[in-house]
Amino acid sequence: DHRKILVIDGHTAFNGDVNLADEYINRKVKYGHWKDAAVMLKGEAVKSFTLMFLQMWGIGERKDEYARFLAYDPHPVKGAGGYVVPYGDCPLDGEKVGERVYMDILNRSLSYVHIMTPYLILDDEMKSALKYAAQRGVDVKLILPGIPDKKTAYALAKSHYQSLVNAGVKIYEYTPGFVHAKVFVCDDIKAVVGTINLDYRSLYHHFECGTFLYRTECIADIERDFQDTLEKCRRVTQNSIRHEKGSYKLMGSFLKFIAPLM
Repeated sequence: DHRKILVIDGHTAFNGDVNLADEYINRKVKYGHWKDAAVMLKGEAVKSFTLMFLQMWGIGERKDEYARFLAYDPHPVKGAGGYVVPYGDCPLDGEKVGERVYMDILNRSLSYVHIMTPYLILDDEMKSALKYAAQRGVDVKLILPGIPDKKTAYALAKSHYQSLVNAGVKIYEYTPGFVHAKVFVCDDIKAVVGTINLDYRSLYHHFECGTFLYRTECIADIERDFQDTLEKCRRVTQNSIRHEKGSYKLMGSFLKFIAPLM
């Protein structure tokens, strides 16, 4: 279970990538500055996260008490505009919802797709979608950690750099520390904030969740946060790839063979 859900009395929900540990609020520094992202929801969308929590809490059990937790009638949210669609992903049903949402954003993008993710462990389909979007002229930017929490995952991410950069994907590393945010924002009209990494575990093996936003006012805030984070990043270039540590290159080449297990 990789979901992160907080629901308060049926009227407010939080969703994002923030776990309950001191490093997530930078009280404890392990990998430099820890960068997270989350959204606060009010209104009808909260019920979706209430239900996701109850399904996990009572998995395999009777569901007689769901109704009393879903009975709260939220006050309508005025002036928000657009649509908010919480969604869950389950490894037991064969439906790759998390991957399909990301792929749909990439394949339908017209101007830009800006992404923050801590891990970049890609299958061929996702890698092709990133490259094809960039080759169509879409501004595809990825922000990844500058200080890794797992050296194996860091090496695997770097093993994709050359191919992606050659296709026009722009990759940046967050120099102050570790990016743990899982964010997609596209064309000023779509965004996803949630728990789903760009790796095999999130896309195939975990219980996950996310918040899909369409034409909501807060999308501008999400893009602004991306740009603010970008100012603290170094860009990955052909030159920096050539001068990458040999140990990372060797490790990444080897780990690609077992990446689906990681």
